[in-house]
Amino acid sequence: MRLSPRSRDTWLFWFLALLVLGAGLGLRDPWPADEPRFALVARQMVESGDWLFPHRGSELYSDKPPLFMWLQAAAYTLTGHWRVAFLLPSLLAALGTLWCVADLGRRLWTRRVGVYAGWALLLALQFTYQAKRAQIDPLVVFWITLANYGFLRFLLRTRADPSPDWTFWMLGWFAAGLGTITKGVGVLALTMLLPAAYAAWHGWRGLRFPARDARFWLGPLAFFVAVALWLLPMAVAALSQPDPAYRAYLDDLLLRQTAKRYADSWDHGQPPWYFLGVMATMWLPTLLALPWALPAWKRRLQRRDPRYLLPLGWWLLVLLFFTIPAGKRDMYILPALPMVCLALAPLLPGIVRKAGAQRLALAFGAVLASTLLAAGLAMLAGEPGFERRLIVERGVSAAEVQAGAWLLLAMGGWGAGSLLWCGRRRAIAGLLSLLIGLWVLYGLVGYPLLNNSSSARGLMREAGAHIGPDAELGLVAWKEQNLLMADRPAATFGFRVEPAEQWRRGIAWQRQAPARRWLLVQDSALAACVDRSQARQLSVSNRRGWWLLPAAATAGCDD
Repeated sequence: MRLSPRSRDTWLFWFLALLVLGAGLGLRDPWPADEPRFALVARQMVESGDWLFPHRGSELYSDKPPLFMWLQAAAYTLTGHWRVAFLLPSLLAALGTLWCVADLGRRLWTRRVGVYAGWALLLALQFTYQAKRAQIDPLVVFWITLANYGFLRFLLRTRADPSPDWTFWMLGWFAAGLGTITKGVGVLALTMLLPAAYAAWHGWRGLRFPARDARFWLGPLAFFVAVALWLLPMAVAALSQPDPAYRAYLDDLLLRQTAKRYADSWDHGQPPWYFLGVMATMWLPTLLALPWALPAWKRRLQRRDPRYLLPLGWWLLVLLFFTIPAGKRDMYILPALPMVCLALAPLLPGIVRKAGAQRLALAFGAVLASTLLAAGLAMLAGEPGFERRLIVERGVSAAEVQAGAWLLLAMGGWGAGSLLWCGRRRAIAGLLSLLIGLWVLYGLVGYPLLNNSSSARGLMREAGAHIGPDAELGLVAWKEQNLLMADRPAATFGFRVEPAEQWRRGIAWQRQAPARRWLLVQDSALAACVDRSQARQLSVSNRRGWWLLPAAATAGCDD
């Protein structure tokens, strides 16, 4: 059977999307900052059988709801391999987000527009980078985009959807609820109804907003049902526990980590214009189309086309929401990107044919390829200070530095070759080839190359080899990757506990069996009483130094 050109374009997009997002799956362990934490929580769920209350070591973990960790644990149950399981939810969520955007583009405009919407999202640097990370953000982006998909399928009247399908209305609310129990900001999906209400109030054509229909008000019920799937059994179980730690868990999760974090942020302080810089850089090359898109959006809004008002209005609402608090991180704005790509997609077939757009794409690709080549050459031949910093601060070996230099040269060389092969008139195709090659090389070569130093696997393997298979290991001032990568069950003495108290508990633990118990201690928590001649200094990992202490090294540390 021969495929039509449009079908070939669709199949090619999905093949390359899977290649870009899936390259490297199973080739690395979790990397800081957040990946080891979630993977550790998921592993402890599987090992303990307690999936309702996540733990980090011996402590309850209340920073985030457990839905993402549930999916990681479920993926391990299905695959039996943590290296696959911890990244699988992000991969599936990213593919699901792409499908929502591409299908909306097809239904609201044409199949070709749907493919362009998918490419616009896949090529944006922030989307693909986050999709290849095992953080909560790709999953919450999927739930929010799925909610927007349901709302737009219901609210926008098209030839494909001439009459209201209440299934999509309920889907929008239910997906927003799942997004909320993934990360509190999932509730932002509901703000899509604000520009819809505005358009309905002003009589925009092509929009349905049947607020007088009783079924309209079943939507909030679907939202609360989704939230209650987790919140209700968790709250009942926590309040019935005699241990006050469970009540503290409930208060921290529902109050401090949500409303208080938003109203009175205690970290990641940034100026009000921070997200403008994030979008201007991390949403490239997709936002290179803005000089042509802005006047086109203005004309379509003047024609009162709700297909543009709803995604663009929602983008501005999300930007406003995250601009208000002082605490800001670059990934906070990521949920808005899929709707921006949807609004761009019908304009892209015309934009990419413009000579100015081709020149802009060529310039961006040339800068990116040149930067990669220059960084590789500097590492390989010219900058011993940079190489020394990598070795000392990151724990990267000299051989890995050399291999990394060749990887950067390969990325830059592939990019330069792609741009030269495609030429000025097909510069966007050359940029596409550059970015695909960059992500594939990063996954297939960069993951294994950086894994030992980034994941703490090398550090924990070194510690395990030194103390022998029969020894016991305790962790002081530890990070999640240390417990996750340990080659044996390790004792911990609290995580949020002050290092001095962890040290005191660790010494007491070691004294109970001094012949076989060792302490792995971060150098910042190492007490002055330690006899360093009896201790072993291990490799640097994640910019931290570590010491391995037998009982002889801590003999002078008794209270």
